[in-house]
Amino acid sequence: MRDSDDPKETPQSEERVIVVRELTKIFKDFWGRDKARAVNRVDFEVRRGEVFGLLGPNGSGKSTTIKMLLGLLRPTSGLVEVLGRSPEEVSTKSRIGYLPEESYLYPYFSGMETLDFFGKLFGLSASERRVRGAQLLEMVGLSGSQTRSVGEYSKGMQRRIGIAQALINDPELVILDEPTAGLDPIGCREVKDLIQTLARRGKTVVLSSHLLADVEDVCDRVVIYYGGRVHAMGELKRLLATPGSLRFTVPTMSRQAVERLISYIRSEVVDAEIEVEAPMQDLEGYFISVVQRARACEAETAGATAGRAVADYLGGPTEDVGRRKLLDRLMHAEVDTGGAGGAGGAEIQPQAGSVEASMGARDSGKGSASGGAREDQAQAEKAAERLRELMKGGE
Repeated sequence: MRDSDDPKETPQSEERVIVVRELTKIFKDFWGRDKARAVNRVDFEVRRGEVFGLLGPNGSGKSTTIKMLLGLLRPTSGLVEVLGRSPEEVSTKSRIGYLPEESYLYPYFSGMETLDFFGKLFGLSASERRVRGAQLLEMVGLSGSQTRSVGEYSKGMQRRIGIAQALINDPELVILDEPTAGLDPIGCREVKDLIQTLARRGKTVVLSSHLLADVEDVCDRVVIYYGGRVHAMGELKRLLATPGSLRFTVPTMSRQAVERLISYIRSEVVDAEIEVEAPMQDLEGYFISVVQRARACEAETAGATAGRAVADYLGGPTEDVGRRKLLDRLMHAEVDTGGAGGAGGAEIQPQAGSVEASMGARDSGKGSASGGAREDQAQAEKAAERLRELMKGGE
């Protein structure tokens, strides 16, 4: 989940890249009778520079919606606009990059030949195809396998070359259907980092995935389908917020200081549920650290390697960090291991060198459980001030 409060992280504008109004798609049988209402009066918008998630169980209408966004299916009724025009126009399609759920590639083409082929479809010159192809193969970690036939690639490597072909035309809108399917944990992290980098450079990304952890890591807003209808939509921060609870993150404290803090919370909150946990990192972060150590020992591999700098031609301002290896950036970044808890309290996985307390406060007879944004903010400020006082007292 990206921090939408930081303008440097999310250069979103109010410009609408996708507009969907009352969108409906009904499939009919041979006799023209209604067979299945795949999409039923759907409304949503996607803004420029946004990472937008399409979620829902199998058969809920996500793939049908994507096909209408690409102009591959005509809606039965309703409006769909992409980049201000009809998605059926060729000029609109040329500004879209698409990664389908399954990688449909010519098995006898090499990686470079595959990108050259798709570059020709977009009318790129031979020199431009060579430059972009080399940058993309380097970006997705396949520069060492560019002469091998795609049919020899593993599923994860085919996914990587599929992502590269989706970006060969420097698209304004990128639609990714299950982009991390078949990728190892390092590849998943690199793809998520790439998605965020594209958004920072002004690209708009629509992501459809059943891996909800990936969606939570990168999406600004999501829409959740069921039975062809939209049942939830909004910013992830608001959808996942747990009302009626506060979370504290403090440095490691003595047992006496922790006991005083817990005692104070219980004196202020009736029936408080308090959890104190030791720091833990997530499995993804641990896996990557192990691979980093193996790479430092110069262990060899015949498979895909870590992706490198994002291709320079992919629009927007370049960043100093964008020229470093994606994996190196991930390794030196502080891993956010906090998770959203369930009702009545949040389960916390704190960072190293800290102790976290999670509390679900059920205030007896003092207003509604949800309170309000201002009350929560005021309570958080008071709690933080009191916490600083207690910590000073324990020194």
